[in-house]
Amino acid sequence: MIVITGGAGFIGSCMQAALHARGVETVVVDWLGSAGKWRNLRHHAPARIIAPEALAAWLATGPDVEAVIHLGAISETTATDGDLVWRTNVDLSMQLAEWCAQAGVRFIYASSAATYGAADRVEQFSDDPAGVDRLSPLNLYGWSKQAFDSNLLHRLGRGELPGLSWAGLKFFNVYGPNEYHKGRMISVVRVKYDEARADQPLRLFRSDVPGLADGAQARDFIWVGDVVDVMLWLLDHRHVSGLFNCGTGVARTYVDLAHAVCDAAGVARQIEFIDMPESLRGQYQSFTCADMRRLRAAGYTRAFTTLEDGVSHYVQSYLARPDPYL
Repeated sequence: MIVITGGAGFIGSCMQAALHARGVETVVVDWLGSAGKWRNLRHHAPARIIAPEALAAWLATGPDVEAVIHLGAISETTATDGDLVWRTNVDLSMQLAEWCAQAGVRFIYASSAATYGAADRVEQFSDDPAGVDRLSPLNLYGWSKQAFDSNLLHRLGRGELPGLSWAGLKFFNVYGPNEYHKGRMISVVRVKYDEARADQPLRLFRSDVPGLADGAQARDFIWVGDVVDVMLWLLDHRHVSGLFNCGTGVARTYVDLAHAVCDAAGVARQIEFIDMPESLRGQYQSFTCADMRRLRAAGYTRAFTTLEDGVSHYVQSYLARPDPYL
């Protein structure tokens, strides 16, 4: 069986759907809560759901696990409880890595492009492990992901966790179905679609970077199906270990994204620029672009979905339908 922590969440439930389609037995580690998060699993239920606080006791029983896909985390970039974030994003992750090493189980985990902080040039988004300790995240969430990446690499470098088969993925700006529970952390694509369907101008932040035009802020937006495909490939290629970027390798502007949403929704292109909230100033990445050379060199060859194709598929196959879930 395969264990997916955060398996009822956005990326986790999409991965669950893919493994279910393969006929793989899965165990999801997550809380469903009372806000309808169960709908992310409605079409592809796992064999079992375990609460995160019960995971350690369950693993201690010695279940026959093939791989752990660790996607559970506190992922809000505005999180402020440092103790909780550390326990969840660092301590728990290391405990799982230790268990996988001892049990001979494949360990695939989510890092984040937030580790790159204020990087603003393509060459600064290198996933070369030699440069990990030089990164400077802008927020608590990014720092926690950076801390785990660094700690794991140092432990492996000292010969600890012998035999661990592992891969970490620095997810860039992921969008797609089953993200509807994420509140303020939902993708810009979904937010702009709601504005377009309400016949409102699509609101974008004014630039707070001198010399950068409003709406010219650029991100590496990646379709969730591509993220799932990379994880499936890593499951199938256990010999590939390392920390890898997971983006498209192409930065697209927010204006590009807004136009793609309007076109997919069949409405006129309308954009309105608004001031950036005070809470985001100094923590906002105005440019991200994944350097994908290391994953390509490891053998991953599939092309990534273009922004226009991904947005069109998301809008027309999910958001515009009565049941928008995967």
